[in-house]
Amino acid sequence: MTTALRDTLQHRPTHRQVWSLAAPMMLSNLSIPLVALVDSAVVGHLPHAHQLGAAAVGAALYSVMVGSLGFLRMGTTGFAAQAAGRGDGGALRAVLLQSLLLGLGLAVLLGVLALPLSELALRGMAPSPALAGLARDYFGIRLLGLPAALASYALVGWFLGTQNARAPLALLLLTNLVNVALDLWFVLGLGWGVAGAAWASAIAEWSGALLGLALARWVLARHAGRLAAGALRHWRNWRPLLAVNRDIFIRSLLLQGVFFLIAFQGARLGDSTVAANALLLNGLMLTAYALDGLAHATEALCGHAIGARDRRALGRGLVVGGLWSGVVAALFSGAFVFAGEAFVALQTDIEAVRREALAHLPYLAALPLIAVVSYLLDGLFIGATRAREMRDSMLLAVALTLPLGWLLRGLGNDGLWLAFLLFMALRGLCLAVLAWRLHRRDAWMNGAHAAAG
Repeated sequence: MTTALRDTLQHRPTHRQVWSLAAPMMLSNLSIPLVALVDSAVVGHLPHAHQLGAAAVGAALYSVMVGSLGFLRMGTTGFAAQAAGRGDGGALRAVLLQSLLLGLGLAVLLGVLALPLSELALRGMAPSPALAGLARDYFGIRLLGLPAALASYALVGWFLGTQNARAPLALLLLTNLVNVALDLWFVLGLGWGVAGAAWASAIAEWSGALLGLALARWVLARHAGRLAAGALRHWRNWRPLLAVNRDIFIRSLLLQGVFFLIAFQGARLGDSTVAANALLLNGLMLTAYALDGLAHATEALCGHAIGARDRRALGRGLVVGGLWSGVVAALFSGAFVFAGEAFVALQTDIEAVRREALAHLPYLAALPLIAVVSYLLDGLFIGATRAREMRDSMLLAVALTLPLGWLLRGLGNDGLWLAFLLFMALRGLCLAVLAWRLHRRDAWMNGAHAAAG
């Protein structure tokens, strides 16, 4: 171990900074998959497998759409962090307003396109008629929460860029507490079934977004500055944000497409298979959102360091974030090995679904250790607003995985999971190669987009 690396690992202020941001963000992020997990747990105790399968497919359709728009959070974080590093309060205000307006416009556009596109997707899946009907109802209701979901993305990204992790925690905890309470009431209390789970999620998303808007006003009071007159009327002030968001959108669309293919192919293998895969992917979501808490801390620290042009702080944020990411990934992997059966049993008591999920549990246990590199490096690239490199690495990973996934299709669900593990490994490897090239050229401080203002 070199002296510089040892000094970085022993730099206590960086460890404190990482955890002051990561701890509340991990709690916040772990609350996000609870929307799907609670839906699965509540609907999974209804009597029929097609009801759980419908909630899984409907949630997958909604997640592909909303998850593909994750650039509203990721793009906002990098610009806000760099503006905070420069002490530019005007740019902070411009970034927030731009992101909220962009989210509103996208919600209107998708509201028009979502239903016909989802119908095409359901036809391609060819699920049972009972499952298709309930999935269609679930998805239509969830669309009512779309504007709130996109506003929350923008707000969480902006809060994180200002190195405020408590506001996202409050926003997301409220969302999920409301969801849990309404899920139990609507599904089990009122007997609304799958539709009740969808109504609970939509109402919960609006609750969180409204709280986030209230908190944003309080945070802005602590950052001096004002929005420049006419700042949002000029294309040059929109171009950097839109360019970064375009590339992150392509990257996110590809990622969500991979998850959708799992649901798509699982549906072709039967109701029990698609339901079992959904339960296991809930475990992956828990892992991903926990690791993303550390990645978010890396985003904020690296973006702030780049805005301040501090190379040492940039290196410390990445190395310390990487250390703790590895520790958390190992803990999750061990948890799935030793408590995976209880995790599956918590979500459903349908025997066919439980058998299928337990047979593929080892794949879930391996995922955290394979995926951790990609989550960490996503944080570095987002903080640096280097979305083009993220896009290119995702394109390459998908292009390499698809042919191998086709060759493995004869193995059924095992082939599906093997292809997914390979995809996550290639995703991390591609990012690592690009990051090393930028480091060798000393390019991290150069080429970052200027925040709007």
